[in-house]
Amino acid sequence: MSHQAIVYLVVLIPSVMLHEISHGVVALAFGDDTAKRAGRLTLNPIAHVDPFGTIILPLILAFSSSGVFGWAKPVPVNPRRLRNPRQQTLLVSLAGPVTNIALAFVASAIYVAGPRNDWTRAAIVVNVILAAFNLLPIPPLDGSAVVERVLPRSWWPQWLRFRQYSMALVFALVFFWPGGLGHLFTWALDTWRDHVLVPMGL
Repeated sequence: MSHQAIVYLVVLIPSVMLHEISHGVVALAFGDDTAKRAGRLTLNPIAHVDPFGTIILPLILAFSSSGVFGWAKPVPVNPRRLRNPRQQTLLVSLAGPVTNIALAFVASAIYVAGPRNDWTRAAIVVNVILAAFNLLPIPPLDGSAVVERVLPRSWWPQWLRFRQYSMALVFALVFFWPGGLGHLFTWALDTWRDHVLVPMGL
C-alpha cells in the first residue's frame, strides 16, 4: 500500500464518522434521541465501524491503487420522534454532506494558508467526494431526502418500490460503473478548485 493510500485511508475514517454523528446530533436537536440512546453520538470510531464499508472496501481499493472510498455504519434516526418530521427529516439527512463540506472548507483554508501537505489535500479530496456521493438522489443516500421532500403523493407507491432495490443500485454504481462515479467526483473536485480554492488564493 502506498503512502498516499495510507493518508487517504486515515483521513477517510474520521470523515465518514463525523458525517454519521452529525445526522444523530441534528436529529437530537429536533427531538429524536434514538442515536444517543444507541451510543452513536460518540467520537469512538468502534461505534461507527461498518465491517465492509469502513474496513474491507477501503483496504481493497487502497491495495488495488483505485483510490480510497467507503462509509460508516448509518446512525439510527426515527422520523416519528422528530417534532416536525416532514421538514426536519430533510435537515437531518443533509447534515452529513454539510459536515463534509464544512470539513473540506476548513482543510482548504489550511491548505491555501500552508503548509500544503498530503494530509490537508487528502482531507479536501475525501470530504468533497463524500459530499458529492451522498448527495446522489438514490436511497439510502442523503440526497434521496430531497426527492422525498418534493415528491407528489401520487408517486409514493412507485418510489417505495424503488427503495426496495435502491441499495443494489448503489452497489452497482460503486462496483460496476466506477467510471460514472469517477466523472461525478472529477466534476465535484474541479468545481471545488474553481469556486473555493482559487478564490481563497490558491
